Amino acid sequence: MFKWNFPLLSTYWSAADIVVQHIAKEIGGADKLSGKKIALLFHDSPFGKEPIPALLALAHKYQFQFRSIPVPHPGIEQEPQWRSIRQDLPDYVLLWGWGVMNSAALKHAAIAGYPRERMIGVWWSGSEADVRPAADAAKGYKALMLQDGSGKVAVHGALERYLYAKGRGSGKGDEIGQVLYNRGLVGSMLGVEGIRKAQEKFGKKPLTGEQVRWGLEHLELDTARINELGFEGMMRPVKVSCADHEGARTSRIQQWDGSAWKVISDWYTADESVTEPIVKEMAAKYAAEKRITPRDCSKES
Repeated sequence: MFKWNFPLLSTYWSAADIVVQHIAKEIGGADKLSGKKIALLFHDSPFGKEPIPALLALAHKYQFQFRSIPVPHPGIEQEPQWRSIRQDLPDYVLLWGWGVMNSAALKHAAIAGYPRERMIGVWWSGSEADVRPAADAAKGYKALMLQDGSGKVAVHGALERYLYAKGRGSGKGDEIGQVLYNRGLVGSMLGVEGIRKAQEKFGKKPLTGEQVRWGLEHLELDTARINELGFEGMMRPVKVSCADHEGARTSRIQQWDGSAWKVISDWYTADESVTEPIVKEMAAKYAAEKRITPRDCSKES
């Protein structure tokens, strides 16, 4: 459908499924979800609304009560939303926030007496920049990792040795290994590897957009290649195709202990039986509205 969009590593629908998987594990199994209350506190924008179709499908599948609560941009004022949460007392609150909304939500949760251990954020609500402004109010809060979390692996040592030690680092040295630094690092690596793949086919020369797209659509990083690049322990294998621009549907959960993020789960894989029907339905609807003819990947080399 979308030739130029590459939501590599995970979509928000995959994220929604993985969050529910983790909640099920915490409470003792998916059968225990029935009757539970799960609220989504979301930035009132297309980004914030994105997981709602998946969460509605999951609520129907597991018979939990689902409620979505919008927060107007920029998200500093959340008194009405947290008054409602305090009255309804959901078992879990999912945070799909952006920027200052995230730390504001944690502060409001503390004021409302809602346990941060039962708040789980999407990866854009799970960096040091989201929790540090909330100080003690953030302790115990959990968030999805977009594969990468905080911490250093082999590639960071190479960066420090070959760039920062020579005064050539473009980022702040004290941010190396933080969540957003690592996310940018992984994103850059995926882009470079996609270009490398394209040059294997088209030659080591300046490439066209179509050629780079071909490279990304044939990107495959196995464990050996990930380790060779210095990202061992930081991410899982990725395999992209014309029909699958996501490439991976795996994530873990991290928790803020008051000073650092700690990984608290094994890897989860999103259930495609939940996400794929939604992808197909929404894509078909969009194609009809915009009069787009979907690609036929079987006819593309």
